[in-house]
Amino acid sequence: MAWHLAREIERVSKAERIGIMLPTSGLFPCAALAGWILGKTIVPLNYLLAQGDLAYVCADSGLDACVTVGPMLEFTGGLPESVRAIRMDQMSFGGIPPIRRSRRRADSELAVLLYTSGTSGRPKGVMLTCGNLRTNVEQVVEHAKFTRVDTMLGVLPQFHSFGLTVLTLLPLAVGCKVVYTARFVPRRIIALIKEHHPSVLVAIPSMYGALRLVKDASPKDLASLRFTVSGGEPLSTAVADGFYERFGIRISEGYGLTETSPVTNWCLPLEWRPRSVGRAVKGVDERIVSPSGDTVGQGAEGEIRIKGPNVMAGYWNLPEETSAAFDEQGYFRTGDIGRFDGDGHLFITGRIKEMLIIGGENVFPREIEEVLDRHESVKASAVVGVNDASRGETALAFVELKDGAAFNEPSLRAWCREHLAQFKVPREIRHRDALPRNATGKIMRRALAAEVAAESPATP
Repeated sequence: MAWHLAREIERVSKAERIGIMLPTSGLFPCAALAGWILGKTIVPLNYLLAQGDLAYVCADSGLDACVTVGPMLEFTGGLPESVRAIRMDQMSFGGIPPIRRSRRRADSELAVLLYTSGTSGRPKGVMLTCGNLRTNVEQVVEHAKFTRVDTMLGVLPQFHSFGLTVLTLLPLAVGCKVVYTARFVPRRIIALIKEHHPSVLVAIPSMYGALRLVKDASPKDLASLRFTVSGGEPLSTAVADGFYERFGIRISEGYGLTETSPVTNWCLPLEWRPRSVGRAVKGVDERIVSPSGDTVGQGAEGEIRIKGPNVMAGYWNLPEETSAAFDEQGYFRTGDIGRFDGDGHLFITGRIKEMLIIGGENVFPREIEEVLDRHESVKASAVVGVNDASRGETALAFVELKDGAAFNEPSLRAWCREHLAQFKVPREIRHRDALPRNATGKIMRRALAAEVAAESPATP
């Protein structure tokens, strides 16, 4: 693969970076390793982006070539004109001479540019070095004691940080097997688990919510799993409890960000406790700070800030945003709100930017969503804030219903009044056939907030 890339790059590319746009599969590690052998920085492209955003990422990263396959070009509508496609499905791999490998890459060298999903403005290129990725793989392997006898089920896209590090680089490091599937189809996932008996499943909450609804799935089908991990977004109590009731398996939550390569915390099964994302992996230093920047005590909530060798080098071509992302002590500002218990377990309670201030009280959307998600008719929910003349803000909720359920706003509001303080009850609840989600299935509150803002220019 590196030999082919070297020949193609001489013809079509002058950049130090090369794009990879491939479905979740064994093709991705081949392309990534080949790029690194040639001393390139790889830029995994999110094939679910709109054409405008894809063109922006290519231009911002300076790409002029991308490793891909024909069906992916058809799916996306093609690459920007300035980017040449190097198609793996048009290569012949017979009779290839050996290639002279490049020198070993230094930890400080840039390995990958991972672009964030763009939930707040244009996507930003997160610069992850060779040292960032190597360290995080070592941290996770030590934390969970992975070995070559493990088998992973690769469901998450490899342009996502969890898919890249945990489901691609980690298996390569320990030499274990991965079974990849390019699309999340719940019935097919159950079938793959029954066929291959994986010991590790890493997914996002909405995927677990869908798996527990597969009619003919049984606890025996999932008996091979020793790690059933959720990441990418908060795991609701409704999904966690429903999965346990169906399969007798406690989902373990993990925590991390693209900027941290990504894994910083993971609640191992033997340490499981509700809503905890677990202890920090070795080498990660975390603290909880107040709005004034002071470290708060055990049990108190504040912003989670992180320091460690897995934390990014910065944002690509954005020096001011890079500087703003770190505090005076060099800790990365996550923007997440959390607290520690007495054993050092971290609990995520919300996002700073998503916090609502209703009548002078701080309210996090997740608390309201947790209540709505427990209602028998609700499949998923999202809450945003709207201006209110008397209370500053009020909560507006959107719900996606389970198959066959009827939308009944008075019933849902009554449910909220039963389980929430009065000031937290949504002013209005709206129905959506499908809530907006990003490439990994995470609900995009920003898209809903923009919809509400369009209704009233005064609404933030």
